Amino acid sequence: MEVEKRWLKALEVRRDQSLLRHRLQVDSPPGERLSSGGRDYLCFASNDYLGLANDDLVKQAAIEAISRYGVGSGASHMVTGHHREHDLLEQALAEFTGRDRALVFSTGYMANMAVISALSGRKDAVFEDRLNHASLIDGGLLSGARFQRYLHTDCDSLKTALARFESKPDNQDALKLVVTDGVFSMDGNMAPLPGLVEVCEQHEAVLMVDDAHGLGVFGPSGGGCIEHFKLQQNQVPILVGTFGKAFGTAGAFVAGSQTLIRYIEQFARPYIYTTAMPPAMAAATRQALKIIVESNDRRARLRDNITSFRSAMKRHDIALMASDSPIQPLLVGDNDTLMRLNAFLMEQGILVGAIRPPTVPDGSARLRITLSSSHGSESLDQLVNTLVRAKGRSLL
Repeated sequence: MEVEKRWLKALEVRRDQSLLRHRLQVDSPPGERLSSGGRDYLCFASNDYLGLANDDLVKQAAIEAISRYGVGSGASHMVTGHHREHDLLEQALAEFTGRDRALVFSTGYMANMAVISALSGRKDAVFEDRLNHASLIDGGLLSGARFQRYLHTDCDSLKTALARFESKPDNQDALKLVVTDGVFSMDGNMAPLPGLVEVCEQHEAVLMVDDAHGLGVFGPSGGGCIEHFKLQQNQVPILVGTFGKAFGTAGAFVAGSQTLIRYIEQFARPYIYTTAMPPAMAAATRQALKIIVESNDRRARLRDNITSFRSAMKRHDIALMASDSPIQPLLVGDNDTLMRLNAFLMEQGILVGAIRPPTVPDGSARLRITLSSSHGSESLDQLVNTLVRAKGRSLL
């Protein structure tokens, strides 16, 4: 077929640019170590920040729910798929986030697409940080709203974009939706939420925060960036979170006012027309949430690991990007060099995410090192020592 030649050409271009992605088949539960292809690796490539993905209590909650309710939900939430377990989880999430209500989704990508497309349309405008996650960018583009990106974490850039939009008479009644990650997934830095709140209040814009990588990690009770900055529902009206990171499970939620959640229930197509997540996943997530709220020891170990790792890298004069989160990026720049470095790490039994364009801007290929409370000091030492050897081989 002629069209297959076109596809093959595109694949060849990606290969020549060292941009082809490959899946790694894993044969073990998530954790400090992973098994793949008959070999064990130290894993620094997972978002399981608190080590809950293989926690005994979380697994037992899922097993008991499967025994009681079966494997699947059987339908969408609006038909017969909304289970008691979903309701209990939503109530717990609303209390956890200090919001009126929460609504559970099957994936984080779906939640972001659903919320942005339901709230904004052709007459409205969506303003997004340049380094937002792909799901947020795609949600803004596919909403049909006028779409603008402001400079990364730059409140003045956002303010200028909003003022320019407001200067046009036809835009006076338009919704202005400002969208940002709480913690940016590839850089690991935190959005300047207090500054964004101030700008949004000045321009009567609505702020939406996707705190996928902040929830469970930041804040005294794991409430994420919102709790870290002591912000309230009226300041950040729309909060999205995912369960596939610190919670260790799968799925997502949006939390906010009663009116917001009722509106999304009625108008968000990705919510209405999708099979609900399995009740067992909701039960497991509720158990994970309980652990997050009641126990701060995992967060404390994670913070210690972040501090220790950054200090060790500084001693060896290996520069990390600025980040206080579990995401510790090491900028390499060149795609070919990054892939040689990644191959060396795998030879030494270490898995780290090798991130290249288009996930990150051209020329900013990097190792995305992710830390967990599960990592012991010996594992951190092994990673640091291996990176020092890589530096000696001019791979850094």
